[in-house]
Amino acid sequence: MPQSLSDILLHIVFSTKDRVPFLTADALGPMHAYLATVARTAKCDCYRVGGIADHVHLAVRLPRTMTVAQLIEDLKTPSSKWVKSEFPRLRDFSWQRGYGAFSLERSDLDALISYIDRQEEHHRTKTFQEEYLELLKELGVPYDLNYLWD
Repeated sequence: MPQSLSDILLHIVFSTKDRVPFLTADALGPMHAYLATVARTAKCDCYRVGGIADHVHLAVRLPRTMTVAQLIEDLKTPSSKWVKSEFPRLRDFSWQRGYGAFSLERSDLDALISYIDRQEEHHRTKTFQEEYLELLKELGVPYDLNYLWD
């Protein structure tokens, strides 16, 4: 086959370091927009970015020439620098070291977008840690609780 093709849809999740709620209302929307721009610049189809003050979710299609780790680095490093320059009061901002990246079926994309859109409502009753542990259990992803949080 002479042509290389892929269709890799991902649900990406990462939080601020120690889940500090850095992303206040004035910074949250611009951060989501910035992450979407970075993803698109990396040649990803970015279907949605959302979250609340202590974490983000992205629904993206990974280009065939990029690894998940490359995309995460491309998202986290410049966005951390950007938010510090745009919002000087956030000079202590940083993302957690780890991340979650989970594959999904194309038929699940609309449900993921809806889930990301409802983050504020969802987190009225559930912390990020509770949400993330539920997601890992639902997907059957093994983890070691000793190394899950930083």
